[in-house]
Amino acid sequence: MYPDLGLDALWEYRSSYEAPEDFDGFWASTLAEARDHDPAPRLVPVETPLRTLDVFDVTFPGFGGHPQRAWLRLPRGTEGALPAIVQFHGYGGSRGSALQELHWASAGYAHLQVDIRGQGGVTADPVGSGPAYPGHLTRGIESRETYVYRRVFTDAVRAVDAVRALEQVDPARVAVLGNSQGGGIALAAAGLVPDVAALHAQAPFLCDFRRASLVGGERPYVELSRYLAGHRHAISRVFEVLSYFDGVGFAARATAPAWFSTGLMDGIVPPSTVFGAYHVYKGPKQLGVWEYNGHEAGGAEDVQAVLEGFRTILHPHGRRSVPGKQ
Repeated sequence: MYPDLGLDALWEYRSSYEAPEDFDGFWASTLAEARDHDPAPRLVPVETPLRTLDVFDVTFPGFGGHPQRAWLRLPRGTEGALPAIVQFHGYGGSRGSALQELHWASAGYAHLQVDIRGQGGVTADPVGSGPAYPGHLTRGIESRETYVYRRVFTDAVRAVDAVRALEQVDPARVAVLGNSQGGGIALAAAGLVPDVAALHAQAPFLCDFRRASLVGGERPYVELSRYLAGHRHAISRVFEVLSYFDGVGFAARATAPAWFSTGLMDGIVPPSTVFGAYHVYKGPKQLGVWEYNGHEAGGAEDVQAVLEGFRTILHPHGRRSVPGKQ
């Protein structure tokens, strides 16, 4: 059954979100401070049984110069600068194994798979925070300066900077993508880096916070509603803080060609919150609506459609060298 509005109502829905007047100034100063650190990533080769891809363990500076980790996968035996994919993972997850998520590099892209700070992977978040409901969503929510997604979104921008610094990458052909939390982070990156080449936001989390807090009955959004139940006099302050991190605000500033998707039976990321961001997105856009799907939002079929779409924009054309031929 549908946990949110029906499809006709979703197409009519518009978010009530309004960006604060200093939204752009806040992010400009945050990113300027982060960019004082050299973006050059450090690459360590990883031994794998893969015969067609090379894998590297990457460290690059994020918010505050804090070391961030990622996998870099490159198609073996290609020549020339490659288009790149920067991928962000779901809530509480990690970059996973070096042997996972092989399709992007196999399709001819340099693939940077970022490990989000302070979650389930190997990247620490050295910044402390005040009281929070268990999970990540309310960590540091007392102010915009301490909120965890200020650091995470800054890390995402620095990941784009880092992959662009690689000699194997064409800096003009860098796309950002992710599912759930990863989709929300990718959307923020697209709004903060105006010249990224493409975006895929699959069931993007972190959009339309006020609406999500009222209709999102599962984690992670329930972390926010339960925090507010215990801090009932902080509601206005919390949503003032969140207004600097709402995906609707970033969507209104992003112009790269974008693929959104949502499953109408998604109880984790309410479809209306995805539509709220989609409706205000500034660039060319399309939305995959999966009527009988949940949070997977079309899954592999959705990814296949995006692979085709990205191919027409990013043109992965690296020439593979063939032994014995010139």
